[in-house]
Amino acid sequence: MAENLKGCSICCKSSLHQLQDLCRLAKLSCPALGVSKKNLYDFEVEYLCDYKKIRDQEYYLVKWRGYPDSENTWEPRQNLKCVRLLKQFHKDLERELLRRHHRSRPPRHLDPNLSNYLVQKAKQRRALQRWEQELNAKRNHIGRITVENEVDLDGPPRAFVYINEYRVGEGITLNQVAVGCECQDCLWAPSGGCCPGASLHKFAYNDQGQVRLRAGQPIYECNSRCRCGYDCPNRVVQKGIRYNLCIFRTDDGRGWGVRTLEKIRKNSFVMEYVGEIITSEEAERRGQIYDRQGATYLFDLDYVEDVYTVDAAYYGNISHFVNHSCDPNLQVYNVFIDNLDERLPRIAFFATRTIWAGEELTFDYNMQVDPVDIESTHMDSNFGLAGLPGSPKKRVRIECKCGTQSCRKYLF
Repeated sequence: MAENLKGCSICCKSSLHQLQDLCRLAKLSCPALGVSKKNLYDFEVEYLCDYKKIRDQEYYLVKWRGYPDSENTWEPRQNLKCVRLLKQFHKDLERELLRRHHRSRPPRHLDPNLSNYLVQKAKQRRALQRWEQELNAKRNHIGRITVENEVDLDGPPRAFVYINEYRVGEGITLNQVAVGCECQDCLWAPSGGCCPGASLHKFAYNDQGQVRLRAGQPIYECNSRCRCGYDCPNRVVQKGIRYNLCIFRTDDGRGWGVRTLEKIRKNSFVMEYVGEIITSEEAERRGQIYDRQGATYLFDLDYVEDVYTVDAAYYGNISHFVNHSCDPNLQVYNVFIDNLDERLPRIAFFATRTIWAGEELTFDYNMQVDPVDIESTHMDSNFGLAGLPGSPKKRVRIECKCGTQSCRKYLF
């Protein structure tokens, strides 16, 4: 909201809903806010706190949006129009009753512990909805993000900032590419081999945008200096996430995970691993802290030499929540677009097989890429444990919980 005074625009920190609530509390009509005499006494249910059944009548304890808990009231079901909240309340209630090994049908009265759990669950769901809105407001990619937690009462992570591209750390510079291709058709009539050919590498994609290179070979996409346009078949990773994905709470102790909400074809680009680029020395320092926390968010950029690391612990995208698997459905590729410094590749995940809607996305935190030529012996991207370098004597043995038949039992 903003108020215009002689051409000046003054921002209001209160939302539209908050201002409407203030009007109703003061019993004031305000046409500008959509509050009239007709809807002055219309109140919105924030969430449901409790349940009881007297004879054949069902009652719900209602928390009204904009009002303190002291103003909560018991309302008969016929007075409530919040169909979605009613369904969710009973879904949460039935799930918790089953978890407690009680009958799934609600009792006539809820014990205080159960009603308190339902309040905490409602508050958590609202917090996750707000976080979901924040994530989607910050993303610059087509694919939407949803958030679910039907496992416990954990809410959004407290220290995580969503970003869409690398955040460059202190003392590090990303040099922009100086030249681009002159192709009329980069796939079918490349000039000089297009951008990959200029770096003596192969064209990465087929006409469906699927990678056709073996793991270990670098991908060189067209850049901002190229003559081709947005629809060029050699612009895939730079277009960002195309699939709708869900951050969800796992039920086997692996924390948050990511699953796809739609089918992903084999060899299709899924997402980048994004975070803060730091030096290996800084990664070593941070790693000592992360190690005590059991964190695994440091990704060594060791395409040609181990100089830089991506730290996705605080700054990151949805890849921050992707779990490890010893039998993963994502493969790592090094990608170069507007920056050709081989010490600073972008890290892209491509599907190793068809991934069906509802499947969790995973990659191998200790992935080893088979060499395809002399250069590629430097192309294996190892997802390091909190700054711990490749020396086996320095690695901490962490138990793997992926549960696959090929599980190695330990991450590192």
